[in-house]
Amino acid sequence: MTKYVIVGASAAGVGAVEAIREIDTTGGIAIISDETCTHYSRPMISDFVSGKADAKKMDCRNEEFWKTNNVEVFIGKKAVALNLTEKTVLLETGEKVVYEKLLLATGGKPFVPKTDGSDKDGVFTFTTIGDAQRIAAKIDAINAKTAIVVGGGLIGLSVTEALLKRGLKVTMVELQDKILSLLLDSKGSDIMEAVVRKAGVNVVTGQSVQKILGKPENDGAVGRVLLTKGEQVLCDLVIMAIGVIPRTELVLGSAVKINRGIVVDNLMQTNVPDVYASGDVAEAFDFIINQNRTLPLWPLAVVEGRVAGFNMAGKKTTYGGGTNMSSLKYFGVPIMSIGLANPKEDPTLEVLVKQDLENNVYKKLVLKNNTIVGITLVNCIDRAGILFYLMKNTVNVKKFKNELLSDEFSLATLPTGLQRKMSVVQ
Repeated sequence: MTKYVIVGASAAGVGAVEAIREIDTTGGIAIISDETCTHYSRPMISDFVSGKADAKKMDCRNEEFWKTNNVEVFIGKKAVALNLTEKTVLLETGEKVVYEKLLLATGGKPFVPKTDGSDKDGVFTFTTIGDAQRIAAKIDAINAKTAIVVGGGLIGLSVTEALLKRGLKVTMVELQDKILSLLLDSKGSDIMEAVVRKAGVNVVTGQSVQKILGKPENDGAVGRVLLTKGEQVLCDLVIMAIGVIPRTELVLGSAVKINRGIVVDNLMQTNVPDVYASGDVAEAFDFIINQNRTLPLWPLAVVEGRVAGFNMAGKKTTYGGGTNMSSLKYFGVPIMSIGLANPKEDPTLEVLVKQDLENNVYKKLVLKNNTIVGITLVNCIDRAGILFYLMKNTVNVKKFKNELLSDEFSLATLPTGLQRKMSVVQ
């Protein structure tokens, strides 16, 4: 029997291994992953496609990580079933791995809507290094010139920029009326759409791809797409980049409680004793909305994995919660979006905005009871750390809220007592 078994070798899995080893240096650890390439930085897969980074540069841990931490690895092997009574994980190879403590860090999988023609050669998803490798290889193999990216969110924007850097002409198709609609409000989205269009991308909003059609000489290979309003667009590749959903298949039909993802408490433990979940598959606490939800974000997955690892190893550790936190820089424009960046109409919320559209600068704060619950910064992120501290620590900003978006706002402009507290933290 292995003391600790972890299904998933990405951010949460790596975080858990490191936390366990801080407490228990000898207990057996086994890690299971259906990917053949592990411990790479998933947010960097667009850099692989663009040619900016190779697989080596994408490593977030060195090649000796598993060996150094005395981890038994089952790499390239998929976990297909759990027996919670026997405490076993069944692999597709027929092997059974017995555990004392189990962490489910299976992550997310691409959401791909049912689309006629999605089985054609040249249709890809974009969530793993394997996806990035296949796309890059296909571009080279057929000397691809044009691509359709389905999805105008974070994933769609990242792969669009990567393809553009490879010299492809890209059409981005977004079902919503605005791109980045989960991160930005209408004004912020308009700024980014203008930047993306200026870079040469054809942006189509309010439509979807209805059908993927083949080439005249080879119907099995991608040749064009049919959009909602009847327009056909020629392309060599189609990238499905709409988003991810939790990979919960392993626990379906079991006693493990699932909502949208696997439900966990603030120790990252499920309703089943000795079974934990972390990362994109877990519904963990969001301190802004004060409830659990899925938050598929790399930094949060690392923290959640560490919390699970500590608790599995016997050191009680509470997860303080995360929230929607996206930091990105595409097409030369840095963006920070934290918490309630684009809330619905709510009389209890106060919105502060400052913009300089000539320089593509947009700053927005959402307040509730004089505490910050939402931050949006476009092309001006210098004060993001201070603002996040105020948000995370629910600091009442009533006395200085009118200074928060000022160009002169800094640590030095805060009340002296608050400066001292923040200096201690820093």
